[in-house]
Amino acid sequence: MDQIINNLQQFWEYTGFANTTFQHILMICIGIGFIAMGIIKEWEPLLLIPIGFGMIIGNIPLYPGLSVGIYEEGSVLNILHHGVQNGWYPPLIFMGIGAMTDFSSLISNPKLLLIGAAAQFGIFAAYGASLFLGFEPQAAGAIGIIGGADGPTAIFLSSRLAPDLLGAIAVSAYSYMALVPLIQPPIMKLFTTKQERLIKMKPARAVSKTEKIIFPIVGLLLTAFIVPSGLPLLGLLFFGNLLKESGVTRRLAETARGPLIDVVTILIGLTVGVSTQADKFLQVESVLIFGLGAMSFIVATAAGVLFVKVMNLFLKPGNKINPLIGNSGVSAVPDSARVSEIVGLQYDRTNHLLMHAMGPNVAGVIGSAVAAGILLGFLS
Repeated sequence: MDQIINNLQQFWEYTGFANTTFQHILMICIGIGFIAMGIIKEWEPLLLIPIGFGMIIGNIPLYPGLSVGIYEEGSVLNILHHGVQNGWYPPLIFMGIGAMTDFSSLISNPKLLLIGAAAQFGIFAAYGASLFLGFEPQAAGAIGIIGGADGPTAIFLSSRLAPDLLGAIAVSAYSYMALVPLIQPPIMKLFTTKQERLIKMKPARAVSKTEKIIFPIVGLLLTAFIVPSGLPLLGLLFFGNLLKESGVTRRLAETARGPLIDVVTILIGLTVGVSTQADKFLQVESVLIFGLGAMSFIVATAAGVLFVKVMNLFLKPGNKINPLIGNSGVSAVPDSARVSEIVGLQYDRTNHLLMHAMGPNVAGVIGSAVAAGILLGFLS
């Protein structure tokens, strides 16, 4: 009888009920909230649902030594997490993005590249603010990249500069990517006048196939020679785009933008979520990171809009740019470009800004990778 009681007692000690804390319950509720936002609001469901479910998995209370937790060497989750810890997944995501991205809007109007560059100001503003709050330079650089609204880039950079903060930075970056439709419109309206919102832009010129093929090669050479440290992201971004535009590697392009990016998205979302174990995630630093990430994202959006207004001072009346596309300088593709379209249509139902906004939007993807390379170059 005593043996049975001891066995039952031992069994109880191994259950999640016996090891549950308030922090575990809180993180599980946050994970359910992420899933709800993905399903009900349809905010980046491909990201929020894997991350949310990962949070639930990662916060099931475990008895020490079971070798199933993500931070226990050799466990299945730990092995899958190596792709995040070592920065393997983000370049693969970038290859898929390149294979599904049409750079025609940017090629036809190269000055839109400047808007994507201006939006990266939010990254360096958050970097300065993080230093002011006492973060180490490496951690400050990793936190700042959240302003680019690019989850893979944030993971890539934080895995190298601040691995201890990777979970909080990744969740923050993906959260603000999902909240693009909620955060950006008020900022866009605040910094523009009604007259500016009604500006109609000239239709983009047609881009030849030759230009589309040359662009990824020239783009790689120009960016990688400036910031070689960004090569894993930039190289696979432009490689994926060449697969798409060459016309002779259709199967490879379809694999990169289809099954491959889907598999990697599942793995990166799930393992990022699992890594948010309560004892490691619920720290003062996590709250500061979310606050700095929000500030970075707001500054990036405002910088893009305001930069367009400055550009318009030097452009002739027929060539002016609608400042509402300035928000799309962040690299949340194509969500921020859709926001430009939606807000523009609120003031003129015939003024379609989507294709124009895609120019700075894809420029933002390149810009965030370049910014990551710059930070990695002088902070490593």
